[in-house]
Amino acid sequence: MEAFDIYDINRIRTGRTAVRGDALKNGEFRLVVHVCIFNSRGELLIQRRQSTKNTWADLWDVSVGGGALAGECSTEAAERETEEEIGLKIDLHGQRPRMTVNFREGFNDVYIVRKDVRLEDLILQEDEVSDVKWADQETILQMIDRKEFIPYYKGFIQWIFEAQVPRALFDANRS
Repeated sequence: MEAFDIYDINRIRTGRTAVRGDALKNGEFRLVVHVCIFNSRGELLIQRRQSTKNTWADLWDVSVGGGALAGECSTEAAERETEEEIGLKIDLHGQRPRMTVNFREGFNDVYIVRKDVRLEDLILQEDEVSDVKWADQETILQMIDRKEFIPYYKGFIQWIFEAQVPRALFDANRS
């Protein structure tokens, strides 16, 4: 039984928890994380979800994703999920998510990591992930069209690829 913290609309922990699968009440939110791992060629590591998953079974997804457990902060959840799902240790100490996407039931923190990883070195969590591979932006957009990839907004995928290049969103030196 996985328990998670319940947050208010301002992303403050309420001190209450819920169990995975429980419906949240109006005004209650949860924290989800996604990690997008890019190699030095600018390709995104993508994972294929197991056919036994309740949601998005057999579809491809970004590198890693999952819910934060009770007591975890966002970076701890992202590090744990990455190690659990694909067997890769990452260090997000001192990093903030590149973006937070608000969704009906919570907050989704998106982390961008640049790391060359050999696919054969990854250890896939059997009940979560069936396969991994590297893919460029155009390939992923085509996979969305063919309904092989989770149906994210294409603009979100395009943003992830743009966000892999570190730069300030607002440059104080620009006129």
